[in-house]
Amino acid sequence: MRRIVLVLFAWSPCRVCAAEPPVDFSRDALPVLSDYCFQCHGPDANARKAKLRFDDKSVPFDRGVIVPGKPKESAFIDRITSTDPEMVMPPPSLKRKLSAQQIDALKGWVEQGAKWTTHWAFDPIAKPDGKSIDNFVWARLTREGLKPSPPADKERLLRRVTFDLTGLPPTIAEIDAFVKDDAANAYEKVVDRLLASPRYGERMAGEWLDIARFADTHGYQFDRARPVWPYRDWVISAYNHNLPFNDFTTWQLAGDLLPNATQEQRLATAFNRLHMQNEEGGIVEEEFRVAYVNDRVTTFGTAFLGLTFECSRCHDHKFDPISQKDYYSLFAFFQNIDESGQTSYFTAATPVPALLLTTEMQDKKIAELRAAIEEKRRAMTALTFQSQAAFLKWKRPEKLESPGLVASYKFKELKNGKVENKADPKTPGSAVEGPKVEAEGVSLSGENGFTFLGIGHFTRDDPFSLSVRVKPTREMKRAVLVHHSQAPIDAGSRGYELLIENGRVAFGLHHMWPGNSLKVRTKATIPVNQWTRITATYDGSSTAAGVKLYLDNKPVEVNVIRDKLTKDITYGGEPNLALGYRFRDNGFKNGLVDELKVWNREVTSAEIVPNATDDLLFLYFLSTVHEPSMKAAEELRSARKAYTAFINSIPEIMVMDEMPSPKPAFILKRGAYDAPGDRVTADTPKVLPPFPKDAPRNRLGLAKWLTDPGSPLLARVTVNRAWQMMFGRGLVETADNFGTQGARPTHPELLDWLARDFSGASPGRQPGESWDMKRLIKLIAMSATYRQSSRSSAELLARDPHNELLARGPVKRLTAEMLRDQAIASSGLLVEKLGGPSVKPYQPAGLWEEIAMGRPRYDQGKGDDLYRRSLYTFWKRTVPPPSMTTFDAADRSVCSVKRQSTSTPLQALVLLNDTQFVEAARFVGQRMVKEGGATDEARVSWAFRLVTSRTPSDKERVVLLKLFAEQKSLFEKDPAAAKKLLAVGDKAADATLPAADLAAATVLANVLFNHDEAVMRR
Repeated sequence: MRRIVLVLFAWSPCRVCAAEPPVDFSRDALPVLSDYCFQCHGPDANARKAKLRFDDKSVPFDRGVIVPGKPKESAFIDRITSTDPEMVMPPPSLKRKLSAQQIDALKGWVEQGAKWTTHWAFDPIAKPDGKSIDNFVWARLTREGLKPSPPADKERLLRRVTFDLTGLPPTIAEIDAFVKDDAANAYEKVVDRLLASPRYGERMAGEWLDIARFADTHGYQFDRARPVWPYRDWVISAYNHNLPFNDFTTWQLAGDLLPNATQEQRLATAFNRLHMQNEEGGIVEEEFRVAYVNDRVTTFGTAFLGLTFECSRCHDHKFDPISQKDYYSLFAFFQNIDESGQTSYFTAATPVPALLLTTEMQDKKIAELRAAIEEKRRAMTALTFQSQAAFLKWKRPEKLESPGLVASYKFKELKNGKVENKADPKTPGSAVEGPKVEAEGVSLSGENGFTFLGIGHFTRDDPFSLSVRVKPTREMKRAVLVHHSQAPIDAGSRGYELLIENGRVAFGLHHMWPGNSLKVRTKATIPVNQWTRITATYDGSSTAAGVKLYLDNKPVEVNVIRDKLTKDITYGGEPNLALGYRFRDNGFKNGLVDELKVWNREVTSAEIVPNATDDLLFLYFLSTVHEPSMKAAEELRSARKAYTAFINSIPEIMVMDEMPSPKPAFILKRGAYDAPGDRVTADTPKVLPPFPKDAPRNRLGLAKWLTDPGSPLLARVTVNRAWQMMFGRGLVETADNFGTQGARPTHPELLDWLARDFSGASPGRQPGESWDMKRLIKLIAMSATYRQSSRSSAELLARDPHNELLARGPVKRLTAEMLRDQAIASSGLLVEKLGGPSVKPYQPAGLWEEIAMGRPRYDQGKGDDLYRRSLYTFWKRTVPPPSMTTFDAADRSVCSVKRQSTSTPLQALVLLNDTQFVEAARFVGQRMVKEGGATDEARVSWAFRLVTSRTPSDKERVVLLKLFAEQKSLFEKDPAAAKKLLAVGDKAADATLPAADLAAATVLANVLFNHDEAVMRR
């Protein structure tokens, strides 16, 4: 076998004598066509010129533009080789000239028959021959005449894999144990230990939160906080429990649609809601609702397909076969939730739809409270039957009284801007902006009306009724009659309201419109230029069935618009009841109002309709006369209030909650929210495999389509990101773009082998091994390719500067989180608490106040909060953590699958001066003095090893000793400087240790944090 190998190598130089290798369309021709031709002759029909396209084989072939095998007869070749500026393509005006190599590739492709294939990423995943990562890498190196590098030394390898799998450095004890372990499986034991650590879930979550655009604030104008950290906890748990990646994907896309969906599965769908949410007053709600859905489509495309769908929002994609229709067909999957494009400014309501984040104990308590409500309701029903005899004995009055009237205003006269309350003179109404009293009533402008202090402060559990006489003078699309709220969209309509909508009367109670509301609307319209008495009654049940509407004292049929009120309608500090106008809403313009009445009970039909029947009188009797029934009704209300009080205290998180019927979807012309074109239905891009016939046309069906092992993209995209995490660069460098403008895989066979292995499509795989993320990470970590030394010769570095050929181990700078976490872990300050709310560690004082709108205050954390892992740092979108952004943390406003890695002077300044790093250096120094040994030489060596994970060389040790001695001498001469340095940070130093020694050790540790081996992972 050895002789055969030698013969092959002996023949390898003569490969130049062989026939020209075939030109691969996908590898050699398509990228050139995409870069230079598709802009004018590609998928976008609107931008296409001369009705010629090069993304579709039939057009250039049928028109004779390309004649397979005959480049001299092909107008295509004639145009790209022409020297005539009027004929050459691309035209000189585009300033994009083909190189000689590109022209040769296209000529060779035509000459060899112009074989046409699809773009590699859209092809089914291949079945390459190979048994390991190293088979593919070594084969490529052999073809390139290269050899792999030797294995990395144990110290560097342990540091590399520990950072890559946990995001934290190894301890000295872990280094010693690994160096001493001579067993053949010593390294595998390390990998298994790291994968079993809860730190692994935190490390993986850090990668995923960039993709999920996770942040602790909404973004936009005021960028207010939103508590979405339970989603982060779910991600950590999912990775630690090795949730299969197909389930990880499905739960996030469509957990709410799974049969008998659990709280955990529904919580996962918060992934789709982590986009920015706008609370700015004056925006167009529909514009931003559309923006949110656009974000979901773009994130879906980037995270799971590796495609730039955002390029087809306004027109067909200019480079990839993704049409605008494809885009809005995907859009149709993601818009079917009952949400608003504007979140509430006046309340802290969670944007709807939302999920109650209950514990098991809370669930038990809720069940008990619901049972108590049901018990009271049944008791009331039973009492209804038992009270028939009492009703028959009741002496009916000639005129029914209507108890519970708390307000009765007639707008015939104003005295000092006040209108008298006939039911309670102590609470008059106040005119606002000069409503005009006329003979018939009061005339309103739409911007004026009345407020009623202390009237109508009802909760969702309180029965109440309203009655008002109105006379509209024109058709009204929308007009506010009576409301108890601060604003419509700006407050999520929190409260209750009586409106005119398209000539119909609507009544609603809202916690957060539209997803946490109840609302009904009359089927009949009210007449124009006629008086109509509108009466609305509500029974305190939080259901649409508990609302009745009457027009001119006659009950009317209603349509239920919403029936999902689950939390209270109050603010804490209640607004006044108001008539005729509302902040940022359409008032009752040019309308007349005659009287307004408010009751603190549900007025019965017998009190409203003329000639009440016995059945209606019986209900009146129960409500106002029969003491046992009245007591039972009050007990039912008390039970409901107890339930609401408990529910109100439970936090929520925004999630997906599919509507019963999908919203209509349209192609939006040029992407404009208000320019609908052709209607579309939920579907997937035509260039990809068809949507399963047996799958529902919703997000669950989409997830089934996506996670099918036959899908060409999900497995490829996912294993590529795993490779990128371990090597710093994916097999496809453009992890966010697998389209024709993206990079080709450096090792296509390896990419497909990993993808098939990961998705379970490889032969011999056990069912439980499919989509196993820990198995994938271990497979990469255990490869000899990954374990190579990162040392490189000048020749190899010049030939392959980016290590595309994988002839050496990976080198990459630590991430922003790793640099900070390394410092606090090395110092011994790290608090390893898994999960929980975000924390606010050190940052420059006044930063939020200076930059963020509204001058919010950054309340720096205390104690443990200062030393949690960076994963838990509070992320404000408009002012993200400055030290993190300095080290290239992702912009969490959009989905990001790859961070850039820069090197700037500001980064060194952060490591040298940031409070977090200086304090960490103090405690590395303190550990050095206390734990490092008896001599300065031993101590500086120990500190170097603590921070860099390896033993210093003799030369390095000399430099460290000199630095420590110099600094110690300086601090002995300047005790005030030592005291000042040792006071940085909240945690006090050990006062029993010599200050000069501690200060000198601090400086040494600070320098070590800036050392190449502390900043880089080699």
